[in-house]
Amino acid sequence: MSQHREMQIFLAVAQAGSLAAAARVLQLSQATVMRSVAALESRLDSTLLLRGPRGVSLSPAGAAFADSCQRILQRLDEAEQSVTGLHANPAGQLTLALPLLMAHQVLTPIAVDYLAAFPEVSLASLAREELPRLLEEGIDLAVVVGHLPSSSGFAVPLGQVRPLICAAPAYLQHWGRPANPQALAEHRTIATSSTGHVGEWRFAQEAVKVVPRLTCSTPQGSIRAALAGFGLTRCLSYEAHHELQSGQLLAVLEDFAAPPVPVQLYYREGRRAAARVRSFLDFAVPRLRAHPAFRVG
Repeated sequence: MSQHREMQIFLAVAQAGSLAAAARVLQLSQATVMRSVAALESRLDSTLLLRGPRGVSLSPAGAAFADSCQRILQRLDEAEQSVTGLHANPAGQLTLALPLLMAHQVLTPIAVDYLAAFPEVSLASLAREELPRLLEEGIDLAVVVGHLPSSSGFAVPLGQVRPLICAAPAYLQHWGRPANPQALAEHRTIATSSTGHVGEWRFAQEAVKVVPRLTCSTPQGSIRAALAGFGLTRCLSYEAHHELQSGQLLAVLEDFAAPPVPVQLYYREGRRAAARVRSFLDFAVPRLRAHPAFRVG
């Protein structure tokens, strides 16, 4: 029998003042209660109960031990209730990592609605283009674009995004549309150094060398330059979702595009995750899956 259970039984006897009464409260046999108390006294090498014709009473050591048991068991109950409450009532700070343009293009309206639905939760978003280390960085969830390593934690698929080449209508009107990837040599290109696609752009069947006229450090910089009509840039479809939807940018070479890339919501602890994590999954996943930025085709 565990020490926790021995303490529960002894405290019940101390409060009831009778082995038989404690047995009824605990729904145990009186013999089981007697064996538990005897084992406890043997282990502690101390007399806790004084037996008499009118039942049992506490020895001085027993009275002190009963007080200690009550405090310990109460703290254990409070600890269990706090964990139950943590999972049952969403509260506290939720930390979410995601690519910067994912927040701008997709997540912000969903996050605002989530916070309105769960007023005791606060949300902190962190810009992460790469796969974050959830435990080490104290991150609850992460939106990851690309394939996760097999050793990763729990992941919920959200959809797909596609690599594309795009430009402003004014640029295409002046320079024309490239007919194939090799035709990029005749165009002004805008590269993004942070993604590694500076001197080579990959397509479904080949990789094409490009000599960019402009290199930006971030995708948002390259997209802004493309919006200004400077040239063609390569990005993922979600990064320019609004601009593509509104016609400010137009995709080219779509017949040659590389395969779509998965988007996933990555988190730790599975079903043991805190309520703020579970509530965000339940609230946001259906909305993210329905978002046109994650639907390819």
